[in-house]
Amino acid sequence: MARLLLIAGDFVEDYEIMVPFQALQAMGHTVDAVCPDKREGDRIRTAIHDFEGDQTYTEKPGHDFILNATFSEVSAADYDGLVIPGGRAPEYLRLDERVLEAVRHFFEHEKPVAAICHGAQLLAAAISLSGFRVSAYPACAPEVSLAGGDYAQIEVDQAITSGKLVTAPAWPAHPAWLARFNELL
Repeated sequence: MARLLLIAGDFVEDYEIMVPFQALQAMGHTVDAVCPDKREGDRIRTAIHDFEGDQTYTEKPGHDFILNATFSEVSAADYDGLVIPGGRAPEYLRLDERVLEAVRHFFEHEKPVAAICHGAQLLAAAISLSGFRVSAYPACAPEVSLAGGDYAQIEVDQAITSGKLVTAPAWPAHPAWLARFNELL
């Protein structure tokens, strides 16, 4: 089974870290969840984003998530794949060159990457998306396009595979997104 790196930060979307972290382990994979400037055993705060008929999602406090690895002690080269959850964390994680270097590693070495929702913000900041069809939360469509990607407007419960990249618009896509990612692994 694969060894996976999951990069997150405070106010990551609750379902988009909890579900993949647990489901990928249930599939037999090892998942190391890290956050820049935090250590194994530290907590990150999460937010629950819900779709309740408003013009955008609503946000509520989520659960605390306990990291099981230390960002400064891991090397992307030791991992078979990368998981990028959404929420608000990608907005500021994309400003951290160490995070961008880690993301680039997976693309440079053609390793599978799964990004959901606002995770596309990290992709767009780290690499050219030229040649990739990428789904994301619709508010991220301009960033995908500006990074050269072909934004895929798909149903909220669907996912798309483009090369070694699997993306989806939001957490209702977990069954499709995780199944496609597992196929690549």
